[in-house]
Amino acid sequence: MRSVTVTGKTIEEAMKDALNQIGTVQENVDIEVLEQPKKGFLGFGGKPARIKVTKKLDIMEQTSTFLQEVISNMGVEASIEGRREDRDLYFTLSGEKIAILIGKRGQTLNSLQYLTNLAANRFSDRFVRVVLDAENYRERREETLKKLADRLADKAMVTKRDIHLEPMPSLERKVIHLYLKDKKGISTHSDGNDPHRRVVIVPRNK
Repeated sequence: MRSVTVTGKTIEEAMKDALNQIGTVQENVDIEVLEQPKKGFLGFGGKPARIKVTKKLDIMEQTSTFLQEVISNMGVEASIEGRREDRDLYFTLSGEKIAILIGKRGQTLNSLQYLTNLAANRFSDRFVRVVLDAENYRERREETLKKLADRLADKAMVTKRDIHLEPMPSLERKVIHLYLKDKKGISTHSDGNDPHRRVVIVPRNK
């Protein structure tokens, strides 16, 4: 139940009844006063307060609904599981055609993640970060990125030249920066503007 219209002798009484029916607290609802209570003459002819109370969708529900609509418009059926850790919203997608949502090198999944981040931050009064995953893609991609980072870091040291990686989303760049931060002989930084921002591996002794 998301919305109820109730009456009561006072607005406070009507509100208490509405919250009991919806099963939430006042901070989680929007209140519309339809009629103010009116006292009658000598106890006759009075009118009760009439209000409409609507439960707010929380950030997880709103974001999940947005994501489900986008996926459905792509012609894919997928289930969505989500969890929240402070300002991080994690959603895992599963379904028969999930490879369509991942795309080549995760490009489709990253695009979905970007769009969902934009939507989630419209729903929220503070910054949140959305992370999408499907078929454990993020973990598998992280292992691939680490192997790539090792190989290109070695190449940078041998050739004594900067190595520019392909453009990546911020989460993937972060994986490489953290993985290589303690590797001797090289340093890393990011260059360019999103969505073309990329990691650069720099040999320290050119």
